[in-house]
Amino acid sequence: MRIPALFILTLLIMVSSCKPSQEETTFESYDDYPVYEGDGLGVRYTPETTTFRLWAPTAEEVKLRFYSQGLGGEATRETAMGKAEQGTWLAAFDEGLQGAFYTFQVKVDGQWLAETPGPNATAAGANGQRGQVVDFAATNPEGWESDQRPPLAHPTDVILYELHVRDLSTHPSSGIQHKGKFLGLAETGTKSPQGLSTGLDHIKALGVTHIHLLPSFDFLSVDEAKLEDNKFNWGYDPHLYNVPEGSYSTDPTDGAVRIREFKQMVKTLHDNGLRVIMDVVYNHTGATENSVFNQTVPGYYYRHNEDGSFSNASACGNETASERAMMRRFIIESVKYWATEYHIDGFRFDLMGIHDIETMNLLSDALHQIDPTLFLYGEGWTAGDSPLPVEKRALKRHTAQLKGVAAFSDDIRDAIKGHVFTHDDPGFISGKPGQEGRIRFGVVAATQHPQLHYDSIQIYDADGPWSPSPAQTITYFSCHDNNTLWDRLALSRPDASMEEKIQMQKLAGAIVLTSQGVSFLHAGVEMARTKQGVENSFESPDSINQIRWERKEKFIDVFDYYQGLIALRKNHPAFRMPTTEMVQQHLEFLAPAAPNVVAFTLSGNANGDSWKDILVIYNANPEYQNIAIPPGAWTIAADGAHVAEDGLGTISADELAVPGITAMVLYKNN
Repeated sequence: MRIPALFILTLLIMVSSCKPSQEETTFESYDDYPVYEGDGLGVRYTPETTTFRLWAPTAEEVKLRFYSQGLGGEATRETAMGKAEQGTWLAAFDEGLQGAFYTFQVKVDGQWLAETPGPNATAAGANGQRGQVVDFAATNPEGWESDQRPPLAHPTDVILYELHVRDLSTHPSSGIQHKGKFLGLAETGTKSPQGLSTGLDHIKALGVTHIHLLPSFDFLSVDEAKLEDNKFNWGYDPHLYNVPEGSYSTDPTDGAVRIREFKQMVKTLHDNGLRVIMDVVYNHTGATENSVFNQTVPGYYYRHNEDGSFSNASACGNETASERAMMRRFIIESVKYWATEYHIDGFRFDLMGIHDIETMNLLSDALHQIDPTLFLYGEGWTAGDSPLPVEKRALKRHTAQLKGVAAFSDDIRDAIKGHVFTHDDPGFISGKPGQEGRIRFGVVAATQHPQLHYDSIQIYDADGPWSPSPAQTITYFSCHDNNTLWDRLALSRPDASMEEKIQMQKLAGAIVLTSQGVSFLHAGVEMARTKQGVENSFESPDSINQIRWERKEKFIDVFDYYQGLIALRKNHPAFRMPTTEMVQQHLEFLAPAAPNVVAFTLSGNANGDSWKDILVIYNANPEYQNIAIPPGAWTIAADGAHVAEDGLGTISADELAVPGITAMVLYKNN
């Protein structure tokens, strides 16, 4: 491929205009590195010009190489980049280079480091080894300019559905043509062999509001040049943060294809009333010494121990330094890029406790200036210790210091099903006694409530209520990590019958979907998903991870129940109050009637609900419990088998017999 001549925009003038300190390549500390405040890092393309800018303040030289393909072959052209302002290097061309592949190579301390596409690459060839110049306007699917986010009034209206792109479609029973691809999630009209809806139609019918996609940026562990190997990974090993994962596209060798197909997926989901959350992993990189970051500005983007080694709060070999100016800028600019270029509706932050609070708040401000309805949440913990002081970490205990960012409640998770790492430990739903206080804490979304005695409730990494608002609490019991709920029940209650485990599966969903906070469901829980007992399936094959759609028919009553609960939550704002004060005013726990029972009312047309009073009862005992209830004529909206807002019957009594392992929801309007 012929590369046009270098367009010399008087680079020598740019270099001579730099301050002497910006000519330095060695610095006393990372804090002394110049901070680039301009635009245009990476590649800027127009049909007339293409500009490359790389921040590499410790570089002595930088080479830009061009290739005719993304992997293999020799460079077709090599040019030296010119040193520019604030630690950057620049090369500008007087023509568009659409389709060209490129790499940067940096010389530091007399040594040439590895070729990379640079941290700011937005398009790449197979395996992200070389960047690619792409005309992004040409990647937009039809109607992209008029794409609209589905409406969202308040964060507590969110119902999250956590999904891996491959899991959805790879099983033969999915009926999906583009198996394991972004486009597989954009297919409609797909059916299981039993004639039941699968894929997108299934999710839409279930009624959730947001699809949370496990990492879908370019990650390292799947060889995009050998897709026939069908290698699986969750994707928590980041390579290029601003490039969609190539193995999920129909052609990873052409950078424009993955971009176009990702956008088509997002638009189709939006057209079907679903918002899209992106699982992002800025806390560490997949490689360490050889990462794109480290081969560009060695050491800068990472935290280090006192002996100079890489610190490892991620348990993945390294942790990034979000508090450092250019790493902070990178994270914020990256999420802004996904929100604008790809119309992403929110972000889930992996091991958010590794990030510093200030960065998370600046990020939140930046995103909410784009759209105040973008939803942000993360894991409020680390996987190990960090040099970042505890008081600066975006931990669950510091949720009140985070602006518009929610944290997962591991408290309600373990209360519902048992301690996450103790496989034979049952939880409330599976008969473990003494969990009533923790369930109540989950019902109020980890907020302050006058009826709770926090000194008697086991709360992780906090001394009491850690969330300032229900909108900042993710209420859940399972996710991609650890065993699926169905597999966990098999481990913790091997004595339970199939029918009892189905009731436990339903009770868990009822607790999450009738509690305050933001509801979160693991994909497939509505049909008792199994991973064949594999707990940490991050690199297990499709045969372990894939959703088996034939289970939908087998567990159709579970699907119908979850579908009904979701509709109930969406139709009745009492279950999704936006403020702690409202929860305190309208939610009242009934006096304990028996062990392993939690009951509460939502009164006074809570949050503008059409039902004046709502009564919710969770009975985790295996047998009926007679529960004293407030007087009046109550209509049963949900029992352990069905959900029907128009009523499953009425009761006018002082006592209600609640079946074993069952949640009941009742209401009255008089």
